[in-house]
Amino acid sequence: MRTVDLNGKPFHFIGIGGIGMSALAYILTKRKLPVSGSDLKSSNITQRLQSLGAQIFLTQDAGNLEQLSYQLDSQNQNQENNDSLQVICSTAINSNNSEYQAAINKGYSIFHRSDLLSALIKDYHSIAVAGTHGKTTTSSLIGYMLLESGLDPTVIIGGEVQAWDGNARLGHSDFLVAEADESDGSLVKHCPQIGIITNIELDHPDHYADLDQLVAIFNQFASQSDLVIACVDCPVVKAKVKADISYSINPESDANYVARNIVHEPHGSKAEIWENGVLLGEISLLLSGNHNISNALSAIAVGRKLGLSFEVIAESISTFCGAKRRFEHRGNYQGATLIDDYAHHPSEIRCTLQGARTRLPQYQAHRLVAIFQPHRYSRTATFLDDFAQCFESADVVILTDIYSAGEVNKTNINGQTLAEITKKYHKKVIYHPDLSTLAKFLADFLESDDLTLFLGAGNLNQIIPQLLALDDKSLLMA
Repeated sequence: MRTVDLNGKPFHFIGIGGIGMSALAYILTKRKLPVSGSDLKSSNITQRLQSLGAQIFLTQDAGNLEQLSYQLDSQNQNQENNDSLQVICSTAINSNNSEYQAAINKGYSIFHRSDLLSALIKDYHSIAVAGTHGKTTTSSLIGYMLLESGLDPTVIIGGEVQAWDGNARLGHSDFLVAEADESDGSLVKHCPQIGIITNIELDHPDHYADLDQLVAIFNQFASQSDLVIACVDCPVVKAKVKADISYSINPESDANYVARNIVHEPHGSKAEIWENGVLLGEISLLLSGNHNISNALSAIAVGRKLGLSFEVIAESISTFCGAKRRFEHRGNYQGATLIDDYAHHPSEIRCTLQGARTRLPQYQAHRLVAIFQPHRYSRTATFLDDFAQCFESADVVILTDIYSAGEVNKTNINGQTLAEITKKYHKKVIYHPDLSTLAKFLADFLESDDLTLFLGAGNLNQIIPQLLALDDKSLLMA
């Protein structure tokens, strides 16, 4: 069985601009390994990699590998054993991709991106963050804590963070913080020193037949982790996962780490932190919502396990601003505040809106407007009624059509289906299927004291700059 070689052999990423793929490519380029990759268009991510020395192709076809093969042959013509290209793919690359087929025909080693992440996890003292929700914020928060505490970690996550200007950083210590994805079952490949499970909930019905199948994946991950830190507020985790260290925001819990006296303020949250029944002190976060207090508890558990004092931990996490697309303030349209958030599952949407409700005073807002683009036909169909009932904290709900993410619409469902059911539970629901006219609609609809959330994992957030541009035009005409 072929294994990933981190000792000098070149890497080629098919789809290098993806958020997960680019993080891995960044680490390899910073480690001075030869890296190339292809994507369908240029972006700030591909440009950043190119500036670090990666060779970028803006097409995905067999010709890319022909060119790379020629370069390798030229470089190695005087060596007895030529280097073999290692090709990295994500689940998004299907077997019909011509570049993928060319890699097979040339006999190159082909790996899933999780194989490369697994190799990096084995190469460090690793902390892998798994869970259906909260992975990106939790892994970012842990990475930030270690960085601010002077432990200089390597970080690989599925979101961009201002503190290290991207979705990855290369540290000089033995510590690695990585986001470990469960969506395609590849979670079972990872064997970290510390494995974190934030929660377990079915989110990818396209891959898992039922919750039991998903639980089995998490349990295998847990069995391969030297130490398991888990949130026992999740009933599935509490019932099905054996944790070495537990955490909870339930003040009556007997977990190892408990948050009590939680207070949500306009500019964030604060809570008392108890460790095995002993009060450590208070934390203050710039993040809102009970879910972020929970995320912070996992970071505290990691920090304490690594020998950090509570005072150092509390000070480190107090200035963490969050990852991009996690309640990210993108600007204002004529007084209305525009927030971009990745929430795409009913549980995530409910938590995000509840947190947003507590921040209305901060933004001097009176109306909470939720704009949601459903993501995947399979997810929308499976959780249809849950989606319809998750907007209770919003004053207005605006729904678009479904972002397919490449799926075939087997159930003949669309955004209007969700809108009609949502109207049974919410008094103000608007269905606006066409993204091309959404910015203009919002320009007329939004009020100056609205806190407006753009929710979803698709391309809804492209409307935000369009709306801001309309504001610029109105200012020029005034």
